[in-house]
Amino acid sequence: MANPAILTVDDDPAVSRAVARDVRRRYGDRYRVVRATSGAEALDALREIKLRGEQVAVLLADYRMPAMNGIEFLEAAMDLFPRARRVLLTAYADTNAAIDAINVVDLDHYLLKPWHPPEEKLYPVLDTLLEAWQATPDPAITEMRVVGHRWSAPSFAVRDFLARNLVPFRWLLSDEPEGGRLLTAAGVTAADVPLVVTPDGKSLVMPSEADLAAHIGLSTTPAADFYDLVVVGGGPAGLGAAVYGASEGLRTMLVERRATGGQAGQSSRIENYLGFPDGVSGSQLTERARRQALKFGTELLSARDVVGLESAGSAKVLRFADGSSIAAHTVVLATGVAYRRLAAPGLEELTGQGVFYGSATTEAPSCSGADVYIVGGANSAGQAAVHFARYAGRVHMLIRGGDLRRSMSQYLIEQIQGIGNIEVHPFTEVAGGTGDDHLERLELRDTRDGRTRVVDTSWLFIFIGAEPRTDWLGGAVQRDGRGFVLTGPDLMAGGGRPPGWALPRDPYHLEASVPGVFAAGDVRAESVKRVASAVGEGAMAVSLVHRYLAAQ
Repeated sequence: MANPAILTVDDDPAVSRAVARDVRRRYGDRYRVVRATSGAEALDALREIKLRGEQVAVLLADYRMPAMNGIEFLEAAMDLFPRARRVLLTAYADTNAAIDAINVVDLDHYLLKPWHPPEEKLYPVLDTLLEAWQATPDPAITEMRVVGHRWSAPSFAVRDFLARNLVPFRWLLSDEPEGGRLLTAAGVTAADVPLVVTPDGKSLVMPSEADLAAHIGLSTTPAADFYDLVVVGGGPAGLGAAVYGASEGLRTMLVERRATGGQAGQSSRIENYLGFPDGVSGSQLTERARRQALKFGTELLSARDVVGLESAGSAKVLRFADGSSIAAHTVVLATGVAYRRLAAPGLEELTGQGVFYGSATTEAPSCSGADVYIVGGANSAGQAAVHFARYAGRVHMLIRGGDLRRSMSQYLIEQIQGIGNIEVHPFTEVAGGTGDDHLERLELRDTRDGRTRVVDTSWLFIFIGAEPRTDWLGGAVQRDGRGFVLTGPDLMAGGGRPPGWALPRDPYHLEASVPGVFAAGDVRAESVKRVASAVGEGAMAVSLVHRYLAAQ
């Protein structure tokens, strides 16, 4: 982080150099002296400093400058750095204007020119002002900053992407002072949010996930055209396959459309995963797996949508949404599942504006003291309820059945029963949601008698069922009626090998209807929907990849 700045602005080059020289001579070891020759040039410098998250301690401006005088400059500068101390350089004839400026721009001091000797007339003033500034400086910022509207779905999408990729960021509302200052510095308005400002001061206005990925150091371009193994999906199964593939010498690429971790990565706490008796968050677990995959040489491709799978002889070709493609000897499909959409009136329009699918942990602190509603009775919903109970005034779990025992692990049921601000509502479903720019009310229905009631809330988190992310496959491989990929014995259910199967052997246990294409984890038909089993299937898929390659 650069030293705090002292900015001087004077349109007379000789005076400008003299001021900067005298200031630098006494304060140059602790402060960075920035010199400008016009108000416009000085404001450009301040905007750049603001975007880089750096500090400005003192502003020294000449009163008589063309186009923008010193008072006008200081007034504009206050919008960017309200805590910086302000000094006006004036001639004796302008003393009255300087006195008036004390009220206009909250002037800290005015100095008559010439200020020589500086030891008597300049340094004592600056010493006092710098001491006052150091007591309440503008904070130096090293992380990414995101400016947006509270109930903006695009703003939520940016924050969610950064959070899932474990990128530290500061969230600022566009109608709050600091958010407004960043918008001003970037030269945009509140209509242009979300605005993302990188630590090096670059402004990204309404960025795509690919733009964000490139600026946070994620790779979005393949390093080669051909690989031994391409893993599609970065959840536990995909990460397991990537770790074992790369560690065993296969040139391995993992492609992830959003962030590594999948649904498990959104879990606030996993307590039944082997080897973690005190529990581990999904993000911690998947970040360790990601680092492990990279350590062994996996190439990780982020924010890329795979839209097609084709065979080209013995090679498998994966096509991306932008028209590019990569090829490989083998492919592991580990795209996981998505939470099923809740088909109740009004909810689709409010998605990202109070209605969220999955844990959306970035929203938890904003729920402080509020009533939060969670739909679902499986482990993911229970883990979310325990997490949100730390922030919310009350957490309401809505389940269609009579209790949680049918779908939730016993350890989670016991935890929920021991948390006083979690309430389980059996035989209850969401009949609809309403609100202007965000969710404000939910209509709840009793599944036994159909009676409804309306509750006030701005927070609904949905964890119902699972839909496999396989639409992009089309007819490339066989899937069951729900879209899950059929593998191994399930392909032989009709008594014979799958149509088009040309090899003299039967499909391997995790092999799809195309030789050399494997499925692992939740996306596979009849798989066990648990993190540990997904990791195991990822590892098992790689052993079958080796068997397939050895026979080629």
